[in-house]
Amino acid sequence: MDREGDRIARLEAQVARLLDAVAARDAEIAKLRARVAELEGKLGQNSTNSSKPPSSDPPGTRPPQPPSGRKRGAQPGHKPHRRVLLPPEQVTETTVVRPEVCGRCGGRCLKASDAQPRVHQVVELPEVRPDVHEIRMHAAECLDCAETTWASLPKGVPEHMFGPRLLALIGYFLSARTSRRQLREVLAEIFGVRVSLGALSEAEGRVSAAMAPSVEEAVSYARAQSVKHTDGTTWRREGVYAALWTIVTPLVAVYFITKDACRDTIASLLGTLRGTLISDRGSQLTFWAMKKRQICWAHLIRKFVAFSGREDEGAAIGDSLLLLAQAMLSAWHRVRDGTLSRARYQEMARNAQVAMETLLARGVELRLKGLSGACQDILDHKEALFTFAYKQGVEPTNNRAERALRAFVLWRKVSFGSQSQRGCLFAQRIMTVAQTLRLQGRSVFAFLIEACQAHLAGTSGPTLLPTTR
Repeated sequence: MDREGDRIARLEAQVARLLDAVAARDAEIAKLRARVAELEGKLGQNSTNSSKPPSSDPPGTRPPQPPSGRKRGAQPGHKPHRRVLLPPEQVTETTVVRPEVCGRCGGRCLKASDAQPRVHQVVELPEVRPDVHEIRMHAAECLDCAETTWASLPKGVPEHMFGPRLLALIGYFLSARTSRRQLREVLAEIFGVRVSLGALSEAEGRVSAAMAPSVEEAVSYARAQSVKHTDGTTWRREGVYAALWTIVTPLVAVYFITKDACRDTIASLLGTLRGTLISDRGSQLTFWAMKKRQICWAHLIRKFVAFSGREDEGAAIGDSLLLLAQAMLSAWHRVRDGTLSRARYQEMARNAQVAMETLLARGVELRLKGLSGACQDILDHKEALFTFAYKQGVEPTNNRAERALRAFVLWRKVSFGSQSQRGCLFAQRIMTVAQTLRLQGRSVFAFLIEACQAHLAGTSGPTLLPTTR
């Protein structure tokens, strides 16, 4: 009997150990399954369902649009784009041609017609030769003390080899993401100016100093606006990751390169808490009052697309949120077009906000990883979801800032960032100048010429502030 009892005890202990092992393996399997689901979710991320840029999308991410059945090119009703003739004051040579024989019968008895002549213009570039101003400074020997004195440079002549137009040209090419080696070749091949890489670096510093007062004025202007967009991305300084941020208004865009994107750093960039800030849900922006913010709906839609792609209960919530967001944006386009009144849209926004908060709260209750936390975060920003519906000048998306960053991101991909603090200053200043002037429809090259001339003369330079029209 004792042997039978011992045997039962051993079997029970063995069963207990096996059950513990199965439970441990079940827990490990559940953990691994969750990890696989997380990795598969990351693998399936693209620009349509996350904050990843479109340039990172693999081929085939966006399905091709079905053929419309129309021919390529301009469609019926499309406004034609014809070559525009240059005005008479820009014409440097004119040739008058008259017919000598009839184009039909070959007769030579012709009389002048009252019809306006047909005009054809050929545009050619002149041979470019640099204008070299040589200053010869002589020496004189004093008859009293035998001291030799050399003449000084005349007033207004720089101590370096670069005139203001050449400096402006260098700044313009660098703003167009031309590398220094490429620029050196362009200067030599096209303009007949041979410079070293070191001299180009010095010229870059002088252009940067010429732009500094105008850029500082633009920064103060952007910070003071009642509505502004902001966004950030990464930059590199000496191979180390840094941060690149922008503040954008309809006619001014300013940039900052900083060592990090922490809350205190961004707070110092944005200045006083003035106006409405349009941005994503970045945690470093929580210092700005939520009632004075607008969360980007393009980011929200990408998040809702990610929800709808889930294989659990969260998919239905994602579908509903996505449908609601698309309907509100579609109606917003009608407000901008004038086919829907703002008062009617505000009524729609009140109902939509209640529906959105209800769906988000349901998502939080599901306690699903990757869904519930995001729903709670969006709920934490609920006061900043529909600001655009009630305040004039506020847009529902942060597209202005994202577009403004795109050119700088291309620069980063080509140059891998900057190698010094001086390089960072030049990059943020030249991009502030170039992007702001393009927003205003002004000439970047002309502005740089004026800025370099003023800097060499020690006078006040041009402004980047928009003029009242």
